[in-house]
Amino acid sequence: MVEGVRFEHHDGAGARALSGPVSLVHRDAYGAIIATGDPFESPAAFMERFEGHASHPDLDLVLASIGDEPVGQAWGFPRARPTFGDARPSFAFCEIMVRKAWTGQGIAHALHDELLGDRSEPQAELYVRPENTRAYRAYLKWGWFKVGETRPDMADAPVFDVLHLSLPIVR
Repeated sequence: MVEGVRFEHHDGAGARALSGPVSLVHRDAYGAIIATGDPFESPAAFMERFEGHASHPDLDLVLASIGDEPVGQAWGFPRARPTFGDARPSFAFCEIMVRKAWTGQGIAHALHDELLGDRSEPQAELYVRPENTRAYRAYLKWGWFKVGETRPDMADAPVFDVLHLSLPIVR
C-alpha cells in the first residue's frame, strides 16, 4: 500500500462537514459512470444518498488522505437485521471508493479493513452492481459472498447483488 495514507473516522455530523471532499472523491472515482448519464450515479443523486446515510446516528465514515489530499472513503452503519439471511444484527457497508490516481495500490482494501476491523456486529452486508466486475472480484477475494439480489426503493435504482461477510474479518 502507498506510504503516508492516513485514516480518519467521522460520525454523521463529522461526515456532513466533509461533503466537499466526499463529493470530490465520488466525482473522481465514478467519473466514467457519471459520464454515461445514469441518473442514479449523478453527483446530485449520490450526494442525496450521502445526506441520508450521514443522518444515521451511528454512521462511521472513514476518509483516507495523503497529506491534505482526500484519496478514498468508505462508510456504513449498523442495523438491526440484514436484507437477506438470519435475524442477527448487521453492518450496512454502504460505500467504498478510491480516486483514480490511487487505485490499484491497496487503499480500497485498507479502507475496507479499517471500516470493518473493530465492528461488533456478527456480519456485514453490501450491494454491488453485478457488472461492476472490478469491485465484485475484490469483494469476493476479501471474503464476501452473494446471498441474493435487490432493487432499493430509490429513484432510478438498478438491481444489485447482495453480498455478506462474516465478522470479525480475519487477515
